[in-house]
Amino acid sequence: MSGTEPVIGIDLGTTNSCVTVVVDGAVHVIPDESGQTLQASIVAFLADGSVVVGNQGRAEIMVDPVNTVYSTKRLIGRAFDSGQVQDAIRALPYAVVRGSEQQPFIEIRGETYAIPEVSGMVLRRMKDLAEHYLGRSVQRAVITVPANFNDTQRQMTALAGELAGLKVLRVINEPTAAALAYGYGHDVNARIAIYDFGGGTFDVTILDVRGHIFEVISTAGDSYLGGDDIDERLIRSMMLAFEQQHGHSLNNNPQAVARLKHVAEKTKIELTQTDRAVVSVQDLASGADGTSLGLKFQLDRDSFGQRCQDIVQRTFLVCDEALRNARLTADDLDHVILVGGSTRMPLVRDMVGQYFGSKPLHDVNPDEVVAVGAAIQGAALAEDHFVENRPQEAALLLDVTPQSLGIASGGEYFELLIEKNTQVPCEGRRVFTTSTDGQTEVRIKVYQGHSEVIAGNVLLGEVELFGLRSAPRGHVQIDVAFEIDTNGMMLVRATDRETGLEQATRILVSAGYTREEIAHMKARAAQ
Repeated sequence: MSGTEPVIGIDLGTTNSCVTVVVDGAVHVIPDESGQTLQASIVAFLADGSVVVGNQGRAEIMVDPVNTVYSTKRLIGRAFDSGQVQDAIRALPYAVVRGSEQQPFIEIRGETYAIPEVSGMVLRRMKDLAEHYLGRSVQRAVITVPANFNDTQRQMTALAGELAGLKVLRVINEPTAAALAYGYGHDVNARIAIYDFGGGTFDVTILDVRGHIFEVISTAGDSYLGGDDIDERLIRSMMLAFEQQHGHSLNNNPQAVARLKHVAEKTKIELTQTDRAVVSVQDLASGADGTSLGLKFQLDRDSFGQRCQDIVQRTFLVCDEALRNARLTADDLDHVILVGGSTRMPLVRDMVGQYFGSKPLHDVNPDEVVAVGAAIQGAALAEDHFVENRPQEAALLLDVTPQSLGIASGGEYFELLIEKNTQVPCEGRRVFTTSTDGQTEVRIKVYQGHSEVIAGNVLLGEVELFGLRSAPRGHVQIDVAFEIDTNGMMLVRATDRETGLEQATRILVSAGYTREEIAHMKARAAQ
């Protein structure tokens, strides 16, 4: 086994997570104690105070849904009042509450947990699996995120890694990782699209692959669109069938809905392999007279496809955007590669083939390919450039920023600093001056998005310049550089143009957490 300290790759998914590592030139997808390579992104808080993470927690969704947490990736880095979080609150059985600064917290058994804490528990499980597999301590990781994640979502994912006891060397985009797994070490020279349809997010990325160079041309995504929406559509159909059969609604029965969620996932999988599925659920609820009520439900693949066609169609609006930004058409692509568990559905494969005009490739494991790419990037960062025992040049990833970066100007307008699909690392510069005599602080609101008005974009937070020299208004000019690093995260540098001295800067992240809250998370994670 290689003596180089390993760097693990983790695909932190909405539904499932996967951990991989490069050892002696080969990529290993790490199994759990029962040989399974996928771990459910689930954290169950049991009545005795213990916490169960991963596949063992899956059964708890049906037994105790209000104390079992899943799909936190749809919440991470979002403001409590955002439409996505409010939609999630209506659908999730466990309690999501507002924090002091617009952050969502999860309330379980009298305790509140920040979203990165719960994600950190899943990452800790992946770290533990890797350490057991390798027989040594693991400290470093590459973690993947949806390409469309904004700065706050990336920061919170990195914080989750830190809470899991990991040094996160790089946060890379899931489609880029998938392209790396597909092309690295195989002398691919092609223009490819990665169609990544996971449990909770959808991304499409167009890349030029030239040997060891992976250059992203454009990326687009919807971080609240995925297989969970298909499950939810099926759950609603079964709830309606139950109500028609018994005249009894399940809307206020979270345990019954949680059981149907499990049934919906199994039915969806069954319909990828057969033309018809028969659902029979016993003891789903009790009638007014105390009798046990069950559900009998039949569904064929075609009618299931018709019910979900509009969800898949939404992905092509995103594909339209990516192709338009790349100034390409589907005919300009050499290959389309399917990534994510939702692409196993025949409906998805057929519709993708029709949209792109060619049969998509699905010879790579769609559930593991992102984590494999993360491990390859980890090996490159560890300077362990071997795949299948053949020395390789380090993979060179040339990624782009998925969203435009700008500031509030004139009160309500968005002043563009860095345009979306600009290659990272990159920077935008602006000069700011003091507006009052003796002013020693300047506050700048920073947004990500595509709208010309700030109300249509996501507030990342405020940049605070402090300790400025006291002078008449307009005499202090501060050159501020807004940088996006290779992790897709924002950095800020500010320099006094007259003295050349660098000013202190502070980014107050919107929907982030206070220093005290982060310290509390770290203390609890260390217990």
